[in-house]
Amino acid sequence: MTNYLVEPAPHIKSKITTQKVMLHVIIALLPSVIASTYIYGLRALLMVVICSACCVLSELIFEKITKRPRTINDLSAVVTGILLAFNLPPTLPFYMAAIGSVVAIAAVKQLFGGIGQNFANPAITARIVLMLSFSSYMTTWVRPFYYTMSADAVSSATPLVSEEPLEFFDLFFAKSGCIGECCNAALILGGLYLIFTRIITPVVPIAYIGTVALLTWVSGGDVLSQVLSGGLVLGAFFMATDYATTPIRTNGKLIFAVGCGLLTFVIRNYGSMPEGVSYSILIMNIITPYIDKLTVSHPFGAKKEAK
Repeated sequence: MTNYLVEPAPHIKSKITTQKVMLHVIIALLPSVIASTYIYGLRALLMVVICSACCVLSELIFEKITKRPRTINDLSAVVTGILLAFNLPPTLPFYMAAIGSVVAIAAVKQLFGGIGQNFANPAITARIVLMLSFSSYMTTWVRPFYYTMSADAVSSATPLVSEEPLEFFDLFFAKSGCIGECCNAALILGGLYLIFTRIITPVVPIAYIGTVALLTWVSGGDVLSQVLSGGLVLGAFFMATDYATTPIRTNGKLIFAVGCGLLTFVIRNYGSMPEGVSYSILIMNIITPYIDKLTVSHPFGAKKEAK
């Protein structure tokens, strides 16, 4: 009699691995790394390197202390480091960035079981922790093309709080703000790469950005400024599409993205802060299990269990 191997689902094998997915994400982020280095100087590049290194080191140390299998080879810690750096101003002291890296990996990711088990996006949560802990440093911006390796720089308002509207070229190619949001052209290029390689689906970015644009238009606001200002494009393509913290099914992703867009619009226009992308995604991350439960599919022909 033949012995059959019984294994839990899923039974369909794929050649794509976590490492390959993360490598694609890193490739997609490279245009923005290059653009931010050109716009803000070497300090921006050094911030990316420091955050990535601290994230990898934090994961290695945590797994060594807890005697867990090493997972630094899957490159997820590198992606977290890059995304965290993208959510920081280039003037932020490096030790604060290191603190944020430890929070992202040790507190948000590893304490909940590692990759795929975290309830929220590590980079976003770390950014919010830094915002609450070092608010003055996290809201100090530098003018584009004002190169300095010092934390002291010529301050500039972000487009969301600036009294003078920026031209389309400035909004699209070079504006003040966090490291990763300075060049929307590079972000869109990277986002399209992820869509064409099928790492992400276009549902979330389109629905998220579209919701903000529609609500802004209905309320009589400046659609172009709201879409291209702040971290909306960065969040829509690279953070609201995180596998572990967003719904599994397409209809769930649509609900998630619309919720992010609605919250972003409300926070920006009626809250006490000009930017709402990070808080919106974090709130929807928490709601994700309920969205998955609401949109769960039922096998064809299956009968409901009696209560």
